Formats: sequence, structure tokens, C-alpha cells
Amino acid sequence: MAERNNMWGGSFEIRAAEDEDGECNNDGAASTALEEEVKQSWLLRPDIERERTRKKKKKKFIINSMMVRTLAVLAAVVIIILIVVVTCRRRRHHPIPGPDNYTLALPLSLMFFDAQRSGRLQRNIYNNVSWRGNSCLQDGQKTFINNLVGGYYDAGDAIKLSFPTSFAMTMLSWSALEYSTKYEANGELDHVKDIIKWGTDYLLKTFNSSADSINMIASQVGGGDPSSKDTDPHDLNCWMRPEDIDNNDPRPVYKCYNCPALAAEMAAALAAASIVFKDNQDYSIKLVHGAKILFQFATKRQGGDYAGKPDAPSVYYNSTGFWDEFVWAGAWLYCATGDSSYLQLVTTPALAKHADAFWGGPHHSVLSWNSKYVGAQLLLTRMRLFLRYGYPYEEMLRTFQNQVEETVCSYLPNFLSFKRTNGGLIQLNHARPQPLQYIVNAVFFTTLYMDYLEASEIPGCFCGPQFYTRTAFRSFAKTQMDYILGKNPQNMSYIVGFGTRFPQHVLHRGASIPKNNIKYNCQGGRKWRDSAKPNPNVIIGAMVGGPDQNDGFLDSRSNYNYTEPTIAGNAGLVAALVALSGEKTAQIDRNTLFYAIPPPLTPQPPQPAT
Repeated sequence: MAERNNMWGGSFEIRAAEDEDGECNNDGAASTALEEEVKQSWLLRPDIERERTRKKKKKKFIINSMMVRTLAVLAAVVIIILIVVVTCRRRRHHPIPGPDNYTLALPLSLMFFDAQRSGRLQRNIYNNVSWRGNSCLQDGQKTFINNLVGGYYDAGDAIKLSFPTSFAMTMLSWSALEYSTKYEANGELDHVKDIIKWGTDYLLKTFNSSADSINMIASQVGGGDPSSKDTDPHDLNCWMRPEDIDNNDPRPVYKCYNCPALAAEMAAALAAASIVFKDNQDYSIKLVHGAKILFQFATKRQGGDYAGKPDAPSVYYNSTGFWDEFVWAGAWLYCATGDSSYLQLVTTPALAKHADAFWGGPHHSVLSWNSKYVGAQLLLTRMRLFLRYGYPYEEMLRTFQNQVEETVCSYLPNFLSFKRTNGGLIQLNHARPQPLQYIVNAVFFTTLYMDYLEASEIPGCFCGPQFYTRTAFRSFAKTQMDYILGKNPQNMSYIVGFGTRFPQHVLHRGASIPKNNIKYNCQGGRKWRDSAKPNPNVIIGAMVGGPDQNDGFLDSRSNYNYTEPTIAGNAGLVAALVALSGEKTAQIDRNTLFYAIPPPLTPQPPQPAT
């Protein structure tokens, strides 16, 4: 039998050892035991090796598992660190935007009205101008049917004028009705309503607001004629704080018995405010009643057939015509009452024709205290877009909207209707002084119309054959407001208190004279007027007259064209700022302005004769 060899080179055969002579060795038993041990060793070895291998694999598996878990933890930590780093970088390079400049300037512009208050001041959160105090507490006493305490001083003087006060209250009311959500978001809704009420409370005193008809209005308190060179303490020629005017000497009251433009403007103011205060039913009804009798007085109950005389000339505010005020007041009265006779009146071709004569004059496309026609057109266009009137109003309302679009188109840089300064400021008053009051109204007008189009899902409008998106018109509005806020060749903000550089010598009596125990008389205050020092009191939020046609600005109290603010100008500023503010927030309030108007019933055109 062939010999089998084992893995170590020996034979698998086990034989007893033999001597050389062939006999068995005496140690055979021991050999047999050793061989048995070797055999057992060999037979058991595979199990031992398998166990060792299994233990090694188990240990390796445990080590690998631990390594996997460790790597997973490390990977998670790395991912978290990366997320934190990326987030921090994003925050650093893309910060959450803060309030825009329009939002920041809005509360300041409202504070100007607090500084302009006349009468007895009750200190509250809206009336905390530290350098102002009670003033002119005898206005109207023994010289008028009502006391005329209260109201607002028109500009840098102590004169109270019903015409610019009315326009200012109308503009503020309009802005509050359209942008109540924005006012509220900025915490200024109650403030603007408080400002409006202070003005309308005074306007209700300027005529017999509880009567069914009137024949007279107080148009002015104090002031006199600056050309007379009088030095009476009540006159414009005096330079003194309103608080220093002798309360024991009532100021003169100027009355008008035929003033259609003023009466209609006052009617518009009270009608618009009545919607603002619709939740105060008694006050709202009082305002509506006053607006109605003022409109009757303005038109002599003749409406569009009015054939009376225009307003008597005034030293300060003269309206070029009264037809634009008739359309303006009629449109607001329709919104305040829902009485369709007012809508019929303002859409009749006869009245529109009279007002349209205003359209081609020097005030074409300009909304101001003197020219309300484009404002009335926009208000009536609102009715066309949201109330969708048909016959018999549609034709005139469409005409009004066409003219509104002609107006906003004329503001665009591509058109030559108005010149611009080298710095880009549009010259709506044709290079005459005090341009800013007209520009802020145009900013409000344009932005509001774009919001009407956005609410109607209309992308823009045609200017001739060229279509322009809403963005193009908003760009015009922002560019003009940015100029006023400081992006101009002077690098100066024309709103006092906004930015790092603004006018320091504002033409304003109260701001220019220190508040102390010294009472300066008519002549004594002139040293402060002529001082080269900045005003000791900062009249925050006042928008001055503005630069000239060459972007130049003279910061001097001696030149009112540059440095005097007005309530009419600041009302437009407030309206423009709230319209532009918070662009990503809610836009206009579509419903409140029309709350008194019943659901429209579309009349059918008359049937043709058979």
C-alpha cells in the first residue's frame, strides 16, 4: 500500500518501532501514547483555528462598527458646522432688510402738524413738541359767530387760513382711507386721525355748521397785508412766537360771503373726513351735514349751472378757478353719502367741460392746493375700476381715466411735458420757486394710480403707442422722493430731522426763537430772524420749499422760497411717503372709501323708439 504523507511531510501509517534485527522496541507503549496525543492534536486543530478566526472576525466587526458609528457622528458634526457657517454667511451677506427710508420719514412728516397746532394744547403722545405751548386763545371771541380757537398755522407764521387747511385735511384723509393698513403697521393710524380731527374741528367753527344754510365763512385769522408794512402784533411783518401774541387782544377775522372755490374745498375736506371717522357716527354725520351746506353755499344750489362770481382776491391763497373744486367736492360727497345726484353732477358734460378748461392751462397735470381737477379725475377713475359703472356714467368716467393716464405719462422722463433739473427733479411748477409741494402730490398721485391698476390686475398703460409697466411709473415716484430725502446734488434732505444733513435755518418763527422766560415783541424777535445761528428749536418733519431750477439751495430764513414749510406741502408729503412705504406690505383698502355707496345697479340704456 502506498504510503500517505501528512501535511508536515510524515506518513499517516503508524507502526511500532523495530530494532535493527526486526524485534519490537521495549518503549512501544510510550510511543503509542505519544502518537495518540499527536493524532488528537491534529484532529482538534481545525476547531481551534475556526474559533480563533471567529473571534478575530467578531473583534474586527466590533471595531468596524465602532468606526462606522464614530464616522457617522463626525459626519453629522461636520454637517451641522457647515449649516451654521452657511447660515451665518447668508445672514452676514444678506441681512434682513430694515424699514425703508419712506417708512422712517413718515412719522417725522406727521410731527410737523403737531408743531403747527394753534389753541390750547393738551399734552399727549401726539402733541409733545416741547417748545410749543398754548397760543391765540382769543381767536374769534366777540368778532365771529363762533370762537375760532384751534386749527393750524399755515406756515412759518401765525396765520390760520381755511383754504390750505382744507386741502391738507382732504389729502390726509384720502391717504388714510387708501393706506390705513400701512398707517396701522407703522403705529401712525391714530396719529394721522388725530391730526385730521384737529383740523376738521376747526373748520366746523368757521361757519354755522348746525344750520341748514349759510351765507358766510371765516377764511382767515390774523396775518394782515404784508405789503402794508404794519408792525401790529397780529401782522405778518412781526417776528414773534405765537405763544407771545397777546391773548387779551383778539386777532382780526377775515370773512367771505361769496367764495365758491373755498366753500367747495372745505366741503371736500369734511366729506372725506366723514369717511375716516365713519365709526364715530355722530361726528361723521356732523361732518357730512357741514359738507352738504358748504357745497350748497359754493354753488348757490345751482350745481353745474352756477353763474356766480369767483372768490374775492386774497393776499395769500387765490384759486385760479372754482370748477375744479366743484368736481372735487362733488366726487367726495358722493363717496361720503352715496347720493347719486352728486355723481350725476360731476359726470355731466356741462360741468366737465367747465372743469376741462382747467386742463389745458399752466396747471395741466398738476395736483395742488390750487388745482384739484386731476385729483377728482383719479377719484372718479377709482369708481370706474372698482365699481364698474356702466351707462350713463361710463363714457365720462372713461374720459377721466384717459386723462389720468395722460397725466402720469407726462411725468415720465421720456416725455417733454416738464423740464428737469440736472439732478433729476421734475419742474411741475415750470421752474418757479417752492417746487417740492407739487412734486410730492405727483408722487402720491402716480403711486396710488399704480396701486389701483395692481388691484385691478392691469400691468400698466399706454403712453401714445408705447406701453409702460407699473414699474416704470413707480420708478419715477421713487426717484423724485429719493431726491427730496437726500439723493441730490446738495446731498441734503429737504425734510428737517431726516438724514444727517438738512436745513438748519428754517423760516419759522416758533422754531427760530428760544423758549425761555423772555417775551419778545414784534420788533424784538427780529434779532432771531436775522441771526446766522441755526434755529434753537428743530421743527422735525417740516418739508421746506426746496431747491431752485439749478439744484441750488440757500439755507436762510430771509428767503421763504427755499426754507419755508407749509401744511399744504406737508400733507402731500405724508400721503406720498405712506403710499411708497413698505412696498411688500398690503396695498390699498378697496372698500372703506366706498362704504356709503350702495351696490351698483347698472341702468339699461333707453330703448330705441319704435
